[in-house]
Amino acid sequence: QVTLVESGGGFAQPGGSLRLSCQVSGLDLSDYGMGWFRQGPGKEREFVAAIRYSGRNKYHSHSVRGRFTISKSNTENAAYLQMNSLKPEDTAVYYCAADERGLGNTDPRDYEYWGQGTQVTVSA
Repeated sequence: QVTLVESGGGFAQPGGSLRLSCQVSGLDLSDYGMGWFRQGPGKEREFVAAIRYSGRNKYHSHSVRGRFTISKSNTENAAYLQMNSLKPEDTAVYYCAADERGLGNTDPRDYEYWGQGTQVTVSA
C-alpha cells in the first residue's frame, strides 16, 4: 500500500517560513518524481513545484520562484518544500504527489499517488 503523509503546515506571519515534509511509504522514491500542489479557498488546485526522480531537475511555479524550494531525499524516502517569504496569497491546502514515470511534471493528472494535504495559513 502506497501512502504519502504531509506534515509541517500551520500558521505563519507574512515574511515567515515553513517547511513541509512528505513522508512516502510503499514505493521507492528514487524511481519517482515528486510534486507539490496547492488549493486555496475557492480556487482550483495549482502546481507549486516539482522534482525529477534523480533530484537534479527542479521546477517552481512563477508565483513561488525564488521563495520556495523543493527537494527530496531518496534515503529518507521523503520530499520537502521549504517556503520562505510567505505571503497571504500562499494560504492553501498543500498536497504532495508522486509520479511513477519519474518526470515530476506540472500537470496534476500525471501523478498517481497523493497525500491528504496539510493546511498552510499566512496571516498577520
